[in-house]
Amino acid sequence: MKLKSLSLAALVVASSAAHAQSSVTLYGTIDTAVAYFSNQKGANGSGGTVQMVSGTLTGDNWGLKGNEDLGGGLSAIFNLQSGFNVNNGAAGQGGRIFGRTAMVGLADKSYGTVTLGRQYDPLVDLIQPLTEDDTYGSAFATPGDIDNYDNSSRVNNSLKYTSPTYAGLQVSAMYAFGGEAGETSGGQTYAIAAAYNHGPLALAAGYLRANNNGTSSTYDGFTSTGLDSTAINGAFISATTLQIIRAAGTYVIGPVTLGAAYSNVDYGNYAAAPGSNNGTRFNTAQAFVNYQLNAAVELGVGYDYTKGSGNNVDAGYNQVSVGADYALSKRTDLYALAAYQRVSGNTIDAGTGQVVEATASIADFGNDAATNSQTMVMLGIRHHF
Repeated sequence: MKLKSLSLAALVVASSAAHAQSSVTLYGTIDTAVAYFSNQKGANGSGGTVQMVSGTLTGDNWGLKGNEDLGGGLSAIFNLQSGFNVNNGAAGQGGRIFGRTAMVGLADKSYGTVTLGRQYDPLVDLIQPLTEDDTYGSAFATPGDIDNYDNSSRVNNSLKYTSPTYAGLQVSAMYAFGGEAGETSGGQTYAIAAAYNHGPLALAAGYLRANNNGTSSTYDGFTSTGLDSTAINGAFISATTLQIIRAAGTYVIGPVTLGAAYSNVDYGNYAAAPGSNNGTRFNTAQAFVNYQLNAAVELGVGYDYTKGSGNNVDAGYNQVSVGADYALSKRTDLYALAAYQRVSGNTIDAGTGQVVEATASIADFGNDAATNSQTMVMLGIRHHF
Protein backbone atom coordinates (compact mmCIF):
# COMPACT_ATOMS: atom_id res chain seq x y z
CA MET A 1 0.00 0.00 0.00
CA LYS A 2 2.82 2.37 0.95
CA LEU A 3 4.63 1.63 -2.34
CA LYS A 4 1.43 2.23 -4.32
CA SER A 5 0.92 5.58 -2.54
CA LEU A 6 4.48 6.65 -3.32
CA SER A 7 4.06 5.66 -6.98
CA LEU A 8 0.81 7.66 -7.22
CA ALA A 9 2.48 10.70 -5.63
CA ALA A 10 5.39 10.47 -8.06
CA LEU A 11 2.93 10.32 -10.99
CA VAL A 12 1.11 13.43 -9.75
CA VAL A 13 4.40 15.32 -9.32
CA ALA A 14 5.60 14.28 -12.77
CA SER A 15 2.29 15.30 -14.34
CA SER A 16 2.41 18.69 -12.59
CA ALA A 17 5.97 19.27 -13.78
CA ALA A 18 5.07 18.43 -17.36
CA HIS A 19 2.10 20.77 -17.18
CA ALA A 20 4.31 23.58 -15.85
CA GLN A 21 6.67 23.16 -18.80
CA SER A 22 3.98 23.66 -21.42
CA SER A 23 0.94 25.95 -21.55
CA VAL A 24 -1.76 27.17 -23.92
CA THR A 25 -3.79 30.30 -23.17
CA LEU A 26 -7.09 31.47 -24.62
CA TYR A 27 -7.29 35.26 -24.58
CA GLY A 28 -8.99 38.20 -26.26
CA THR A 29 -10.55 41.66 -26.15
CA ILE A 30 -14.06 42.92 -26.91
CA ASP A 31 -14.26 46.68 -27.53
CA THR A 32 -17.26 48.58 -28.87
CA ALA A 33 -18.58 52.14 -28.77
CA VAL A 34 -21.36 54.46 -29.89
CA ALA A 35 -19.97 57.34 -31.93
CA TYR A 36 -21.02 60.49 -33.74
CA PHE A 37 -19.17 61.67 -36.86
CA SER A 38 -20.04 65.00 -38.42
CA ASN A 39 -20.10 65.73 -42.12
CA GLN A 40 -19.59 62.12 -43.24
CA LYS A 41 -19.69 61.49 -46.98
CA GLY A 42 -22.23 58.88 -48.08
CA ALA A 43 -23.52 57.33 -51.29
CA ASN A 44 -26.66 59.47 -51.18
CA GLY A 45 -25.28 62.67 -49.70
CA SER A 46 -23.46 63.72 -46.54
CA GLY A 47 -24.20 64.66 -42.96
CA GLY A 48 -23.79 63.65 -39.34
CA THR A 49 -24.02 59.96 -38.46
CA VAL A 50 -24.48 58.01 -35.23
CA GLN A 51 -22.98 54.54 -35.47
CA MET A 52 -21.47 51.61 -33.61
CA VAL A 53 -17.67 51.41 -33.87
CA SER A 54 -15.74 48.21 -33.20
CA GLY A 55 -12.27 47.97 -31.70
CA THR A 56 -11.29 51.57 -30.94
CA LEU A 57 -8.91 51.31 -27.97
CA THR A 58 -8.01 47.71 -28.82
CA GLY A 59 -8.96 45.83 -31.97
CA ASP A 60 -11.56 43.14 -31.22
CA ASN A 61 -9.73 39.84 -31.14
CA TRP A 62 -9.48 36.36 -29.73
CA GLY A 63 -6.53 34.06 -29.84
CA LEU A 64 -4.48 31.13 -28.60
CA LYS A 65 -0.90 31.49 -27.45
CA GLY A 66 1.42 29.02 -25.83
CA ASN A 67 4.92 27.91 -25.03
CA GLU A 68 6.85 24.72 -24.36
CA ASP A 69 9.92 24.74 -22.14
CA LEU A 70 12.68 22.97 -24.06
CA GLY A 71 15.24 23.32 -21.29
CA GLY A 72 18.34 25.47 -20.90
CA GLY A 73 16.37 28.71 -21.17
CA LEU A 74 14.95 27.79 -24.61
CA SER A 75 11.20 27.67 -25.33
CA ALA A 76 9.00 26.97 -28.33
CA ILE A 77 6.28 29.61 -28.70
CA PHE A 78 3.25 30.31 -30.88
CA ASN A 79 0.50 32.90 -31.20
CA LEU A 80 -2.67 32.66 -33.32
CA GLN A 81 -4.89 35.77 -33.14
CA SER A 82 -8.12 36.41 -35.03
CA GLY A 83 -9.73 39.82 -35.53
CA PHE A 84 -13.46 40.45 -35.76
CA ASN A 85 -16.14 43.13 -35.60
CA VAL A 86 -18.18 42.68 -32.42
CA ASN A 87 -21.06 44.73 -33.83
CA ASN A 88 -21.85 42.37 -36.70
CA GLY A 89 -19.70 39.30 -36.05
CA ALA A 90 -17.74 39.68 -39.29
CA ALA A 91 -14.15 38.47 -39.53
CA GLY A 92 -11.50 41.17 -39.80
CA GLN A 93 -8.34 41.56 -41.90
CA GLY A 94 -10.03 40.57 -45.15
CA GLY A 95 -11.73 37.52 -43.65
CA ARG A 96 -8.53 35.74 -42.60
CA ILE A 97 -8.94 33.11 -39.88
CA PHE A 98 -5.94 34.47 -37.98
CA GLY A 99 -5.54 37.84 -39.64
CA ARG A 100 -3.97 39.70 -36.73
CA THR A 101 -1.16 37.28 -35.94
CA ALA A 102 -0.15 33.76 -36.95
CA MET A 103 3.37 32.87 -35.88
CA VAL A 104 5.58 30.17 -34.39
CA GLY A 105 9.15 30.35 -33.16
CA LEU A 106 11.83 29.86 -30.54
CA ALA A 107 12.61 32.12 -27.58
CA ASP A 108 15.89 32.00 -25.68
CA LYS A 109 16.43 34.00 -22.49
CA SER A 110 20.04 34.81 -23.41
CA TYR A 111 19.97 35.13 -27.19
CA GLY A 112 16.52 36.46 -28.06
CA THR A 113 13.47 35.36 -30.02
CA VAL A 114 13.02 34.21 -33.62
CA THR A 115 9.49 33.95 -35.03
CA LEU A 116 8.04 33.09 -38.44
CA GLY A 117 4.62 33.74 -40.01
CA ARG A 118 2.22 36.70 -40.29
CA GLN A 119 3.37 39.25 -37.74
CA TYR A 120 3.60 42.87 -36.65
CA ASP A 121 6.75 44.62 -37.82
CA PRO A 122 9.47 45.81 -35.40
CA LEU A 123 8.25 49.43 -35.57
CA VAL A 124 4.87 48.37 -34.18
CA ASP A 125 6.53 46.24 -31.49
CA LEU A 126 8.97 48.85 -30.19
CA ILE A 127 7.64 52.30 -31.18
CA GLN A 128 3.87 51.96 -30.74
CA PRO A 129 4.12 51.48 -26.93
CA LEU A 130 5.60 55.00 -26.75
CA THR A 131 2.68 56.64 -28.56
CA GLU A 132 -0.84 57.58 -27.51
CA ASP A 133 -2.10 54.64 -29.56
CA ASP A 134 -0.98 52.42 -26.69
CA THR A 135 -3.54 54.13 -24.43
CA TYR A 136 -6.36 55.49 -26.59
CA GLY A 137 -5.97 53.57 -29.85
CA SER A 138 -7.58 54.74 -33.07
CA ALA A 139 -8.79 58.19 -31.98
CA PHE A 140 -5.22 59.54 -31.76
CA ALA A 141 -3.92 57.75 -34.88
CA THR A 142 -2.28 59.47 -37.83
CA PRO A 143 -4.90 60.40 -40.49
CA GLY A 144 -5.46 57.33 -42.66
CA ASP A 145 -2.93 55.48 -40.47
CA ILE A 146 -0.43 56.16 -43.26
CA ASP A 147 2.54 55.40 -40.99
CA ASN A 148 0.92 52.30 -39.43
CA TYR A 149 0.62 54.17 -36.11
CA ASP A 150 -2.45 52.06 -35.24
CA ASN A 151 -0.95 48.81 -36.65
CA SER A 152 -3.53 48.48 -39.44
CA SER A 153 -0.97 46.57 -41.53
CA ARG A 154 0.79 43.28 -40.83
CA VAL A 155 3.54 41.44 -42.71
CA ASN A 156 3.08 38.03 -44.33
CA ASN A 157 5.77 35.39 -44.92
CA SER A 158 8.04 37.08 -42.40
CA LEU A 159 11.04 36.10 -40.31
CA LYS A 160 11.65 38.29 -37.24
CA TYR A 161 14.37 38.46 -34.61
CA THR A 162 13.96 40.33 -31.30
CA SER A 163 16.86 40.64 -28.89
CA PRO A 164 16.72 40.45 -25.11
CA THR A 165 16.96 43.79 -23.32
CA TYR A 166 20.54 44.75 -22.46
CA ALA A 167 21.05 47.81 -20.23
CA GLY A 168 17.68 49.15 -21.36
CA LEU A 169 18.36 48.61 -25.09
CA GLN A 170 16.39 46.22 -27.31
CA VAL A 171 16.56 45.74 -31.10
CA SER A 172 14.40 43.89 -33.59
CA ALA A 173 14.73 43.11 -37.29
CA MET A 174 12.40 41.54 -39.86
CA TYR A 175 12.63 40.20 -43.41
CA ALA A 176 9.61 39.02 -45.41
CA PHE A 177 10.05 36.80 -48.46
CA GLY A 178 8.30 38.02 -51.59
CA GLY A 179 8.29 34.54 -53.12
CA GLU A 180 8.54 35.77 -56.73
CA ALA A 181 10.40 33.39 -59.05
CA GLY A 182 13.47 35.10 -60.48
CA GLU A 183 12.75 38.33 -58.57
CA THR A 184 14.04 38.19 -55.00
CA SER A 185 13.03 41.77 -54.21
CA GLY A 186 9.51 41.44 -55.65
CA GLY A 187 6.97 41.88 -52.87
CA GLN A 188 9.56 41.71 -50.07
CA THR A 189 9.48 43.74 -46.86
CA TYR A 190 12.27 44.47 -44.41
CA ALA A 191 12.39 46.52 -41.22
CA ILE A 192 14.55 47.29 -38.21
CA ALA A 193 13.84 49.13 -34.95
CA ALA A 194 15.46 49.83 -31.59
CA ALA A 195 14.13 50.98 -28.22
CA TYR A 196 15.87 52.33 -25.13
CA ASN A 197 14.36 52.64 -21.65
CA HIS A 198 16.09 54.28 -18.71
CA GLY A 199 14.06 55.32 -15.69
CA PRO A 200 11.39 57.84 -16.73
CA LEU A 201 12.80 58.18 -20.27
CA ALA A 202 11.92 55.91 -23.20
CA LEU A 203 13.03 56.32 -26.83
CA ALA A 204 12.50 54.28 -29.99
CA ALA A 205 13.13 54.58 -33.73
CA GLY A 206 12.77 52.36 -36.77
CA TYR A 207 12.78 51.96 -40.55
CA LEU A 208 10.55 49.87 -42.85
CA ARG A 209 10.61 49.37 -46.61
CA ALA A 210 8.05 47.35 -48.53
CA ASN A 211 8.00 46.51 -52.23
CA ASN A 212 5.02 45.89 -54.48
CA ASN A 213 5.43 44.57 -58.01
CA GLY A 214 1.72 44.80 -58.83
CA THR A 215 0.98 41.13 -58.29
CA SER A 216 2.31 40.44 -54.81
CA SER A 217 3.29 42.19 -51.61
CA THR A 218 3.94 40.88 -48.13
CA TYR A 219 2.85 44.19 -46.54
CA ASP A 220 -0.86 44.92 -45.96
CA GLY A 221 -0.33 48.62 -46.70
CA PHE A 222 -0.55 47.91 -50.43
CA THR A 223 -3.99 46.28 -50.14
CA SER A 224 -7.52 47.27 -49.15
CA THR A 225 -6.94 45.30 -45.93
CA GLY A 226 -4.44 47.92 -44.80
CA LEU A 227 -6.36 50.94 -46.13
CA ASP A 228 -8.13 53.08 -43.51
CA SER A 229 -9.13 56.12 -45.56
CA THR A 230 -9.80 56.29 -49.28
CA ALA A 231 -9.68 60.10 -49.13
CA ILE A 232 -6.23 60.29 -47.51
CA ASN A 233 -4.15 57.42 -48.86
CA GLY A 234 -6.40 55.51 -51.25
CA ALA A 235 -4.57 56.90 -54.31
CA PHE A 236 -1.20 55.66 -53.09
CA ILE A 237 -1.66 51.96 -52.30
CA SER A 238 -0.65 51.07 -55.88
CA ALA A 239 2.87 52.39 -55.18
CA THR A 240 5.75 50.09 -56.08
CA THR A 241 7.64 51.09 -52.93
CA LEU A 242 6.66 52.27 -49.48
CA GLN A 243 9.16 53.61 -46.98
CA ILE A 244 8.33 54.43 -43.34
CA ILE A 245 10.66 56.10 -40.85
CA ARG A 246 9.37 56.54 -37.30
CA ALA A 247 10.65 57.79 -33.96
CA ALA A 248 8.96 58.36 -30.61
CA GLY A 249 9.77 59.16 -27.01
CA THR A 250 8.07 59.53 -23.63
CA TYR A 251 9.02 61.02 -20.29
CA VAL A 252 7.17 60.27 -17.06
CA ILE A 253 6.91 62.84 -14.27
CA GLY A 254 4.85 61.40 -11.44
CA PRO A 255 1.27 60.97 -12.72
CA VAL A 256 2.07 62.83 -15.98
CA THR A 257 3.36 61.22 -19.18
CA LEU A 258 4.71 63.47 -21.94
CA GLY A 259 5.10 62.01 -25.42
CA ALA A 260 6.22 63.07 -28.89
CA ALA A 261 6.59 61.26 -32.21
CA TYR A 262 7.66 61.83 -35.82
CA SER A 263 7.17 59.85 -39.00
CA ASN A 264 8.09 60.12 -42.66
CA VAL A 265 6.16 58.07 -45.23
CA ASP A 266 7.23 57.90 -48.88
CA TYR A 267 5.03 56.37 -51.61
CA GLY A 268 7.06 55.77 -54.79
CA ASN A 269 5.77 55.37 -58.36
CA TYR A 270 2.03 54.93 -57.80
CA ALA A 271 -0.64 54.68 -60.50
CA ALA A 272 -1.53 58.38 -60.51
CA ALA A 273 2.12 59.32 -61.04
CA PRO A 274 3.69 56.68 -63.31
CA GLY A 275 7.44 57.04 -63.58
CA SER A 276 7.57 59.53 -60.70
CA ASN A 277 10.62 58.62 -58.65
CA ASN A 278 9.86 61.40 -56.19
CA GLY A 279 6.35 60.11 -55.49
CA THR A 280 4.48 61.61 -52.54
CA ARG A 281 5.70 62.01 -48.97
CA PHE A 282 3.84 62.54 -45.70
CA ASN A 283 5.62 64.02 -42.68
CA THR A 284 3.84 63.81 -39.34
CA ALA A 285 4.60 65.41 -35.97
CA GLN A 286 2.66 64.38 -32.87
CA ALA A 287 2.58 65.24 -29.19
CA PHE A 288 0.47 64.13 -26.23
CA VAL A 289 0.06 64.53 -22.49
CA ASN A 290 -1.54 61.94 -20.20
CA TYR A 291 -2.52 62.49 -16.58
CA GLN A 292 -3.28 59.62 -14.18
CA LEU A 293 -5.90 61.33 -12.04
CA ASN A 294 -6.22 58.35 -9.68
CA ALA A 295 -5.96 54.57 -9.79
CA ALA A 296 -9.06 54.30 -11.98
CA VAL A 297 -9.10 57.44 -14.15
CA GLU A 298 -6.65 58.54 -16.86
CA LEU A 299 -7.01 61.64 -19.05
CA GLY A 300 -5.20 62.45 -22.29
CA VAL A 301 -4.89 65.11 -24.98
CA GLY A 302 -2.94 64.97 -28.23
CA TYR A 303 -2.15 66.97 -31.36
CA ASP A 304 -1.22 65.63 -34.79
CA TYR A 305 -0.02 67.53 -37.86
CA THR A 306 0.46 65.65 -41.14
CA LYS A 307 1.80 67.34 -44.26
CA GLY A 308 1.71 65.75 -47.72
CA SER A 309 4.03 66.89 -50.52
CA GLY A 310 5.18 65.80 -53.98
CA ASN A 311 3.41 65.26 -57.31
CA ASN A 312 1.06 68.24 -56.78
CA VAL A 313 0.06 67.04 -53.30
CA ASP A 314 0.24 69.76 -50.63
CA ALA A 315 -2.40 68.68 -48.11
CA GLY A 316 -2.09 69.58 -44.45
CA TYR A 317 -4.05 67.72 -41.74
CA ASN A 318 -4.47 69.31 -38.29
CA GLN A 319 -6.02 67.02 -35.68
CA VAL A 320 -6.73 67.44 -31.97
CA SER A 321 -7.84 64.45 -29.87
CA VAL A 322 -8.90 64.05 -26.23
CA GLY A 323 -9.63 60.92 -24.21
CA ALA A 324 -10.68 59.68 -20.79
CA ASP A 325 -10.55 56.12 -19.49
CA TYR A 326 -12.23 54.76 -16.34
CA ALA A 327 -11.20 51.31 -15.09
CA LEU A 328 -14.06 49.37 -13.54
CA SER A 329 -11.63 46.51 -12.88
CA LYS A 330 -8.34 45.18 -14.22
CA ARG A 331 -10.22 43.67 -17.18
CA THR A 332 -13.06 46.11 -17.89
CA ASP A 333 -13.03 49.84 -18.60
CA LEU A 334 -15.27 52.62 -19.93
CA TYR A 335 -13.92 55.36 -22.19
CA ALA A 336 -14.84 58.66 -23.81
CA LEU A 337 -13.08 60.09 -26.87
CA ALA A 338 -13.41 63.17 -29.04
CA ALA A 339 -11.46 64.58 -31.98
CA TYR A 340 -11.53 67.42 -34.48
CA GLN A 341 -9.68 67.58 -37.80
CA ARG A 342 -9.29 70.41 -40.28
CA VAL A 343 -7.57 70.03 -43.66
CA SER A 344 -6.09 72.42 -46.23
CA GLY A 345 -4.50 72.02 -49.66
CA ASN A 346 -4.78 69.40 -52.40
CA THR A 347 -4.32 65.67 -52.80
CA ILE A 348 -4.82 62.91 -55.40
CA ASP A 349 -8.29 61.45 -55.91
CA ALA A 350 -8.26 57.66 -55.50
CA GLY A 351 -10.85 57.12 -58.24
CA THR A 352 -9.75 59.49 -60.99
CA GLY A 353 -6.08 60.09 -60.21
CA GLN A 354 -6.69 63.82 -60.54
CA VAL A 355 -5.61 66.58 -58.17
CA VAL A 356 -8.55 67.54 -55.91
CA GLU A 357 -9.16 69.51 -52.74
CA ALA A 358 -8.22 67.42 -49.70
CA THR A 359 -11.03 66.37 -47.36
CA ALA A 360 -11.03 65.40 -43.69
CA SER A 361 -11.04 61.89 -42.23
CA ILE A 362 -10.38 61.67 -38.50
CA ALA A 363 -7.62 59.28 -37.47
CA ASP A 364 -8.05 55.83 -39.07
CA PHE A 365 -11.81 55.29 -38.69
CA GLY A 366 -12.27 55.61 -42.45
CA ASN A 367 -15.38 57.81 -42.15
CA ASP A 368 -14.28 60.25 -44.86
CA ALA A 369 -15.88 63.70 -44.71
CA ALA A 370 -17.46 65.58 -47.58
CA THR A 371 -15.46 68.76 -46.87
CA ASN A 372 -12.27 69.83 -45.09
CA SER A 373 -13.41 69.44 -41.46
CA GLN A 374 -14.84 66.74 -39.23
CA THR A 375 -15.76 66.21 -35.56
CA MET A 376 -16.04 62.90 -33.67
CA VAL A 377 -17.43 62.04 -30.21
CA MET A 378 -17.47 58.49 -28.82
CA LEU A 379 -18.46 56.53 -25.69
CA GLY A 380 -17.36 52.92 -25.34
CA ILE A 381 -16.63 49.85 -23.24
CA ARG A 382 -13.75 47.37 -23.39
CA HIS A 383 -13.35 43.97 -21.77
CA HIS A 384 -10.29 41.72 -21.74
CA PHE A 385 -10.48 37.98 -21.17
